[in-house]
Amino acid sequence: MDPTDLATAFYALEGHREDNLSVTIADLFAEDPKRFDDFHIALDDVLFDFSKQRISRQTLALLLDLARAAKVEERRAALFAGEIVNPTEARPAMHMALRNLGATPMFANGSDVMPEVFAERQKMLRFAEDIRGGAIKSANGAAFTDIVNIGIGGSDLGPAMAAKALTPFIAPHLSLHFVANVDGSDLGDLLPKLPLETTLFVVCSKTFTTLETLTNAAAARKILVEKLGEAAVAAQFCAVSTALDKVADFGIAADRIFGFWDWVGGRYSIWSSIGLSLAIGIGAEKFEKFLLGGQDIDKHFCSAPLEKNVPVLMALIAIWSRNFCGSASQAIIPYDQRLARLPAYLQQLEMESNGKSVLLDGASVEGMTAPIIFGEPGTNGQHAFFQLFHQGTEIVPVDFFVAAQPFAADPQQHQLLVANCLAQSQALMLGRSQAEVEQILRARGLDADEIARLAPHKVFAGNRPSSTFLYKRLSPRVLGQLLALYEHKVFVQSVIWDIDPFDQWGVELGKELALRLAPIVADGKAPLDGLDGSTAGLVTQIRKLKKG
Repeated sequence: MDPTDLATAFYALEGHREDNLSVTIADLFAEDPKRFDDFHIALDDVLFDFSKQRISRQTLALLLDLARAAKVEERRAALFAGEIVNPTEARPAMHMALRNLGATPMFANGSDVMPEVFAERQKMLRFAEDIRGGAIKSANGAAFTDIVNIGIGGSDLGPAMAAKALTPFIAPHLSLHFVANVDGSDLGDLLPKLPLETTLFVVCSKTFTTLETLTNAAAARKILVEKLGEAAVAAQFCAVSTALDKVADFGIAADRIFGFWDWVGGRYSIWSSIGLSLAIGIGAEKFEKFLLGGQDIDKHFCSAPLEKNVPVLMALIAIWSRNFCGSASQAIIPYDQRLARLPAYLQQLEMESNGKSVLLDGASVEGMTAPIIFGEPGTNGQHAFFQLFHQGTEIVPVDFFVAAQPFAADPQQHQLLVANCLAQSQALMLGRSQAEVEQILRARGLDADEIARLAPHKVFAGNRPSSTFLYKRLSPRVLGQLLALYEHKVFVQSVIWDIDPFDQWGVELGKELALRLAPIVADGKAPLDGLDGSTAGLVTQIRKLKKG
């Protein structure tokens, strides 16, 4: 990356923004009748519409200059070549290999990883099919009815999100459940509702040391043993981990352990054996369709020119919103109840990846990096926080998701859902002026004083940006495409910000302190020396409340 070229590109964009502050999205449509035609891209069944973003053709050209100055194409090549793109951990990031379904070799640290990937995938999928079909049975000889995934972070968010999204494809005789929180109520509220005799536990922890996951796994094991005996552990537990010795000590046999590699980050691991619970639910064929969707986007990302490259455009639009328009947050609004967990999944993907304030060389970031990602399904969000979107002082860019066809849903209800999605993006863009409000109120027969009193409260500024992802139906392949689009978007953003998107050191400090505090919280007489005043005071009050 040439700092001079990058600075020049930034200054050009800053000047462009200052010169076009008064231009609205509605103005851009008025000036360019073909705007939608040129500001959307269709990839198979997924259409990306970015015509309602606050960018002109000139804005887009300058953003593409920025991408080239940041060497996005070169860094993309390094990513797919298996070079070390996670320098703080000295690792490549080759999660793309997990969804490679062809014969193309893919390398990490100079070695072709595909033979191992294929072998592990086939082992996992065979096991999934045997559980799903009843060939592998529970301790009492019955087929499994319930699958409990125990993980946290990417080991929970990925499979939980995907399982809900693909509900119509889950085998009708199976129920999938997900436990993550170390709060005992997460597991404790679930297990009494399940038939333990036919419940399979999938423990997901790469190192088999994750505190929350191992605590929940141990609690589940204890309950299972109390009810069914020690022999049930081998029959009704499996693990996704690389720590074979620790998993064996837990009582899980080697043929029920499924691994992945240190070049797979947790938030990118749904494509690996971490997807085991999903594979059991939807079956091997549909799971491979999900992988195929990710592979579709990998090919597009590598081959499409920058100006037609959807992840690149998504990233550049986000850079424009964050660094030049000052948007501190980004909303994810799926008009699809089955995508209810997508905002949380993308929240981890982007905020854990790009929530950094240090450049690759260790210097401090001067501008802004990842925004706050949040969201809810539409139409729920319309009755919660859309008020701020339309009339608040913060401008929040929105990504909308909607299917053209319902999947196992009432067609008339779906039409209303789609209409709401389109109406919200239209309202955010157009708004409603004071003159329009006054005209509406006059038509209702209000007098001049009442109109003057009410009109300011009913004005919508508009000019609020959004993108829309439109797809035919939410199939496994479409879901894979959507997730991979965001993965590569996050990577391109990191290249432009010159940060490491694959480490997550910010997660570690709280874990370390929790391990130190755990014995102090457990022991009512442990000394509080060395604790800060607030923490010591809270521990003291906790001890009093326990006694009370």
